[in-house]
This record gives sequence, C-alpha cells and structure tokens, in this order.
Amino acid sequence: MKNIVILGAGTGGTMVANKLAHDLSPNEWKITIVDKDPRHFYQPGFLFIPFGIYTANDVIKPKKNFLPSTVNYVIGEIEIIEPAQTQVTLTDGSVLPYDYLVIATGTRLAPEEIEGMMGDGWYKNIFDFYTLEGATLLAKHLDKWQGGRLVVNVAEMPIKCPVAPLEFLFLADWYFTEKGMRDKVELIYATPLPGAFTKPVSTAVLQSTLDDKDIRVETEFDIMEVDNETQVIRSYDEREVAYDLLVTIPTNMGAKAIINSGLGNELGFVPTDPRTLQSKHHENIFVIGDAANVPTSKAGSVVHFELETVIENIKNHMAGLPLEPTFDGHANCFIESGHGKAYLIDFNYETQPLMGHYPIPRVGPFTLLEETRANHLGKLGFKWAYWNMMLKARPMLVSNQMSMAGKVPVSEN
Repeated sequence: MKNIVILGAGTGGTMVANKLAHDLSPNEWKITIVDKDPRHFYQPGFLFIPFGIYTANDVIKPKKNFLPSTVNYVIGEIEIIEPAQTQVTLTDGSVLPYDYLVIATGTRLAPEEIEGMMGDGWYKNIFDFYTLEGATLLAKHLDKWQGGRLVVNVAEMPIKCPVAPLEFLFLADWYFTEKGMRDKVELIYATPLPGAFTKPVSTAVLQSTLDDKDIRVETEFDIMEVDNETQVIRSYDEREVAYDLLVTIPTNMGAKAIINSGLGNELGFVPTDPRTLQSKHHENIFVIGDAANVPTSKAGSVVHFELETVIENIKNHMAGLPLEPTFDGHANCFIESGHGKAYLIDFNYETQPLMGHYPIPRVGPFTLLEETRANHLGKLGFKWAYWNMMLKARPMLVSNQMSMAGKVPVSEN
C-alpha cells in the first residue's frame, strides 16, 4: 500500500481528496488528509458578515461532510515536513509517511508582523475581516458606530482575494447609505499598490467606481506601524493616515509548518512551478491554492482551475510520464460593488481582464468588466455551488483554462 498525504482540508485539499479518491484504487493507495480545525469555512462569506448579510452559520460546516469515507481524515496540527525522510510529523508525535505529498495549507494572517497592530486598539477600533472572529466582532462594532474616518489598509501583497478590500469599501458605502449616515463617514483605501488593483485594465474601472463613491485612495502606502495613541497608520516614507476605525488586511503568510520545514520563501509560500504545480525542489510534492507562490490570485476560483493540473500531473508522475504544463494562471473574481450590483473579471498569466460574457460566449449570464445585477446574484449564488459542487470536485460549467471565445480587449471598445 502506498501513501498520499494531503496537508490542509480547506478548499484545495478537500477537492484533491475527492478527486484522488475517485481516480485511484483504494487497494493500492491510502489517502490521508490532515487539518487542525474540524470546521470548514466558506471564506468568501466573511466579507458579508460585517454588514449583516451573512452570519457565522452561513459560512461554517463540518469538514468531514465533504470528504469521502475512503479518505483517512486526521484532525491534528503539522509540526514539520521532512522531504528527505518522506514523512510528516504532527505535534502529537504521530508520523505520516508519504509517497506523494500535496500541500494545501493556504495562508494565515500575521498582524504581529506590523508594529503596534495588535496594541490597545486591536479588536476595539482595529479589525480584520479575513477571519471569522474579526468579521464577527467588526459586525458588532459597525452596528453601533456613529461615523468618522474608516480606513481600509492592505499591509503588503500577496493577499487572499486581492479584490476583497475594495469590495469591503464598496459594501461600506452601501451599508452607511442604507443607514442614512453616509455623509458622516469618510472612506479611505491605503494600499501598497500604485493603483486600486494589480491589473491595469481592472484598476481603471475600479478607480472610476471609487471616485463615484467618494472613496479616497492613498497609493504606494507601505505601512510601517500603527500608532494606537494618536490613531494613525504610518508608512516607511513617513506619511500618516489618521483613522477612527481601521480595517486591516495584515501581512499574509504561509503556514508555520512550511516555514519551520524550510519549504517556503520569505513569506512562507512554497516555490512551485507555475505551469505544472509541482514543487520546484521535490518532485513528489505538489502544491495547490494559496500555499503556492505562483503569480496569480490567491482565490477559490484559482484552486478550482488548478485542480485538474495537479491531479493529472500526480498521475503522470506515478506512471513515469512527463508532467503537463497546463495551468495558465486562470482566475476570475466577482467584485461586489454594493447596491445590489457587482463586476466580474476573468484573466490569466498573460491576458488582462477582457470584456464579454461568461461563462457562455455572447450569452453569459454574467458580463465581464461591467457592473450588473446578474453579477451580484452570481456572487451570492457561488456559495451554493461551493458547498454542493466545487468542494466535492464535481464538474462545473467553466473551463479550467481561460477561453477567449466571445471576449474582446478593452482597448477595442
């Protein structure tokens, strides 16, 4: 009996477990998946919790509900990965040998990396919304907040779901408008990027929306510290942005076990071939999702598009065949813009977001780079698809590779 060990039972790990359990003989392969938390979080839903659209019950289900009975599910914490010994040791001393290892450990927030972030204001007037605790406490705070200057700050890139900070600001504009207090709130976005987003085409569209909603953008702001006493964030070039309420997207890092094992870069993300999704340093290790350092968005859609490449290349390696460089960096993101509308962008390593319709050319129902009601409904409807199809690695009506059918560059319009 040979062993495949999957580290992490989040989106990527769960999908890999389901697909391998379907494709491999249980008489030949033992599949083990390890995670320290028995709860599965629908992380895109965290965005909606501060505004009362979702509650914790909408975003949590037991991980075991989405794993096949043939998969050995271990609730435990990873201590260290030892590629030379082809084994993983857990904090309780358990040792898991492997023939193949799939790393799906995702990202974690590291607010402690920023001086003062976890000072006296932490979870009082400084919150994150990328964790269930942060989003839930922020919801309570916003419900009673009387207004002032709300600053959303991204510490550094990369982060999970790069559009989420913008979505938060757009929803805040809607939320305070609905409460009849938008004129009492100043919204500011402080970002290390030179523009609103990483893709120039999207940046132009999103900047226009920020302008329309009277949201000020402070670009190239590399945060150095939080001064809790004076309530300012300070950059390395000594600029200051004052806040009454700070919503932070702290430094995102890879799992501590990846760092402790020497498998990650300076932020703890695993060096990974961007086309084959094989570890650059260990041929029997593959990486899926946020744990990889590939230059595409750390988002759920990317995990879905990576799945086929990871599975096929594991099987190719087992058979002694060449790996296929089939992952093209495909990503798409609904961008909630508030007031019942949203954008949708679709891009890959080489191609900027285009205009057109998705997923069916000339039909949609979603429209790329346009703000529509249908896109908003797609954003909300994705939760059902996530729980019922995506996690279980069932076929979905989207191509893994980016299709150019029915799309045109923005410059041609």
